[in-house]
Amino acid sequence: MAQPVFSVVIFTAPPPGLSSEGGGATIKIDGREVLLRTVELFLNRDNVKQVLVVFPAEQMEEAKRKFGGHFGFSGVKMVTAAGPKWINQIAAAGKAIAPEATHVILHDGARPAVPYSDIDALMTEAEGHDVVALTTPVKSQLVELDEGGGPVAYQLPSRFAQLVTPQAFAKAKFTAMAESGQDVHASEVTLLKGSPLNQRLSHSGETSLIKAMINMLPKPKIKAPSSPFEEAQW
Repeated sequence: MAQPVFSVVIFTAPPPGLSSEGGGATIKIDGREVLLRTVELFLNRDNVKQVLVVFPAEQMEEAKRKFGGHFGFSGVKMVTAAGPKWINQIAAAGKAIAPEATHVILHDGARPAVPYSDIDALMTEAEGHDVVALTTPVKSQLVELDEGGGPVAYQLPSRFAQLVTPQAFAKAKFTAMAESGQDVHASEVTLLKGSPLNQRLSHSGETSLIKAMINMLPKPKIKAPSSPFEEAQW
């Protein structure tokens, strides 16, 4: 069986249910936007055909000024979405996937602390499933709320998991989601336990936490660059 070929789509919009306030992917850690660190997770991988970063139309000019040089040098393509929401960015990315790709990886640009081993495991699992998603554990007891915010019932953390990115889709499944605007059903998803270091940066007050998570990541095995230009990318 031929090995999967991945297109990686990195979103700057927050996932469903989360606020767009606070900056997310464009917050800086040590003077460098988190988005740049996130993109690096997928560079120099033999099975990655392309990396796309999606921005809302109203942010594209500023994004080009900030990131155009970095992305252009490393072959990362910037894609414009018609709206600011997650599903808008999925629709925009669906039109830009490389023909050679067999799978699409979707990742939140505000999640830079993903172990390389988790990404490797996701790519391996994607060979046999239409949709694979990483999860992280819920560590505290939960309380279910009604529409008014009142408590309804307690729930044990062992009955739940946090659904995070990256997530891998067979190309046809991703394309169908992009065209329909409908997310896949939970029953279609194969879950893969990921590292609890995989935390989302939602506002500037969390920079110290995310920096600590990045510093705790196991060091990946780096292959030798094929040219001095590749070595100097970042």
